[in-house]
Amino acid sequence: MSALAGLLSRLIAEVREASPNRPALIGVGGAQGSGKSFQCRAYVAAHPRIAHFSMDDVYLTRAEREALAAAVHPLCITRGPPGAHDLDLADRIIEALETASPAARTPLPRFDKAKDDRAPESEWPVFAGRPEAILVDGWCMGAAPLDPADLGAPINALEREEDADGAWRRFLAARLADDYQAFFAAFDALIYLQAPSWEIVRAWRGQQEEETLGRPLAAAENAALDRFVMHYERVTRAMLQGHHGAQWIVRLDEARNVVRIEER
Repeated sequence: MSALAGLLSRLIAEVREASPNRPALIGVGGAQGSGKSFQCRAYVAAHPRIAHFSMDDVYLTRAEREALAAAVHPLCITRGPPGAHDLDLADRIIEALETASPAARTPLPRFDKAKDDRAPESEWPVFAGRPEAILVDGWCMGAAPLDPADLGAPINALEREEDADGAWRRFLAARLADDYQAFFAAFDALIYLQAPSWEIVRAWRGQQEEETLGRPLAAAENAALDRFVMHYERVTRAMLQGHHGAQWIVRLDEARNVVRIEER
């Protein structure tokens, strides 16, 4: 996605020209499997004065999600949907990077998906000094609030069977409309990697799992993955239909090639 790298460089340069004394803050959104984290990591590897972390790195701890599941709804145990992120932690990391002195060392958060818990801070990578830009990627980066009128009808088996009264989706919708909008508003620019369809998103997510395991998924694993992605489906479908605040849309084909980049 050299076109995405070019867009990132241009946006960073524009922000730096207007505000040379602070890092540019750029958000990159896109459905699971769209390549957003991979592309951000590749960009940072080529531009070492760029700091990067993912919204995946600031998930609530396992204990925090267990408490939320007990207090709000059992589905809150699953990492990923709005309400599962520690946005205060993300804000603190961004502020530390924005105000860092040349001698500062800022730990960047990491989440251990194998353990389904935040990695110990002693294992976090450290960024030296003040970056020229901060990249934050996330599958729901820039997502617009959900329409309350649409929350009543379940859109998949998970919502129908495990959230029959809609309490969980009302919770995530409330968080998305409040805390997440405030978080997104702080970014200088938002980019959205647009997948061709929800069906492609599911296929990409399966490919990720198979690449991690080094083998095809068994039937039970595919069933578990089907259930897992249903947690993301409502917000992902809305974003695919344009319900997001990104100023830049990078349209992808089924092979994740850039078809075109649109400004809106």
